Amino acid sequence: MPDDALLNVSLIQAQLRAFVDEREWAQFHSPKNLSMALSAEAGELLELFQWLTEEESRAVMESPKTAEAVRHEVADILVYVLRLADVLGICLNEAVDEKVRLNAAKYPVALSRGNARKYTELHPDS
Repeated sequence: MPDDALLNVSLIQAQLRAFVDEREWAQFHSPKNLSMALSAEAGELLELFQWLTEEESRAVMESPKTAEAVRHEVADILVYVLRLADVLGICLNEAVDEKVRLNAAKYPVALSRGNARKYTELHPDS
């Protein structure tokens, strides 16, 4: 079983909440600030891939130094997503289930298999 299967969202959110509470940072964790921090962290992840070829980007985890940087940025992004969901009271299980269902309707297999077109370009009536 991969390690990701052991991800316990509620437990991690409780740990993050305790971390924030100990430092009295909740006052700074407004939805606006958390979404801005999330965007900044996503930008830092993008920076690690900037100017790489497709092949180089697929091999990024082969370098220990780069792999560590990628892991840290991905973790930062996840932390901010979990904090934002916690602050807003979003049940991530329900949100993800709903989004997968919506995407399945937007991207039916028969029309979307093997291509990267946006859903608005897949449906003839769009």
